[in-house]
Amino acid sequence: MKVRLGDVATYINGYAFKPEDWSDSGLPIIRIQDLTGNSYKTNRFSGKYDKKFEVNDGDILISWSASIGVYVWRGEKAVLNQHIFKVKFDKQVNICKKFFIYQVENILKKAILETHGATMKHLTKPVFDSLPFYLPDIKKQNEISAILDKISEIISLRQQQLKKLDELVKSRFIEMFGEPDKNTFNWSKEKLGEHLDVVNGFAFKSEGFTDIGIPVLRIGNINSGTFKATNMVFWPNDATLFRYKIYPGDLVISLTGTVGKDDYGNVCILGTEYKEYYLNQRNAKLDIKNTINKYYLSQILKFNEIKNQLTGISRGVRQANISIKDILSLSVPIPPIELQDKFADFVKQTDKSKLEIQKSLDKLEILKKSLMQQYFG
Repeated sequence: MKVRLGDVATYINGYAFKPEDWSDSGLPIIRIQDLTGNSYKTNRFSGKYDKKFEVNDGDILISWSASIGVYVWRGEKAVLNQHIFKVKFDKQVNICKKFFIYQVENILKKAILETHGATMKHLTKPVFDSLPFYLPDIKKQNEISAILDKISEIISLRQQQLKKLDELVKSRFIEMFGEPDKNTFNWSKEKLGEHLDVVNGFAFKSEGFTDIGIPVLRIGNINSGTFKATNMVFWPNDATLFRYKIYPGDLVISLTGTVGKDDYGNVCILGTEYKEYYLNQRNAKLDIKNTINKYYLSQILKFNEIKNQLTGISRGVRQANISIKDILSLSVPIPPIELQDKFADFVKQTDKSKLEIQKSLDKLEILKKSLMQQYFG
């Protein structure tokens, strides 16, 4: 049976808290960045509030602006900020909450295509309430949820395995080189400008993108800190753009992002999915010399204490972009190249394990996506 999303539950929008409402004590204010994990500070509210804005552990929340998605709140009692719905099941509908979450996730992915806003995507309430919702009997809901739960569980396991391997690499780094921000092994601290050059990207025009040619590396391909060969666009081979060609194994960094998010200043090593790439603006290539190993550099720039020097947090101001000067003037410990190379050998071995796990993860995510399409259309 098909119903409207508005027929399944009531969606209570959060309150528009202002900076002057913030406090050092009281209940946490749930913002979109608190749901997505991109918050670096918890704002609180200690005044009186309408109980309808109260959120408790286990409540289902839906962000309908910017990072559109559905989440389950896990934490202490809090109050809800604007641009987020709290779901209240008060429609006398027999509903499995997990089934609801899975289907709303699928619905929102499609609904994003209908969102409004030139710079910040958002769903209007009338559009949200009118979205179609598949509502079978409760037995069928539970069956579908159980299947998706099992796949999601295995996906989570694979993601944890990848995370553990990343933690292993970080642990090995500290064992060999010490804490980089404290320079506990007293290595020579030197500016990166002595060990690398920075090549900025070219301002490719979107109207010139084609379906074939050389893939253009955009910020979305690297701003997570991992190379993702998804949603690639292409540009015809142009001899005048040779300066902006980059290749598998090159070290690249995202220069621009969003204040309050961890989507810039991220470094990754290009994958082998394509034999060459064009470097787009807002990204840069770190053209390293033989005095520093790219695996050592890539890892040290992942430490928050070092990265914060690039994004400005260590100076009390979070910037929305990183300049070439910021990179070249950054001072980091430089151990002997022979030791860096030994660390690189360890990372390469670990990467082989990560590759196999990632292949399994990709297959599982394709399977889940296929089942979601089958169940929810």
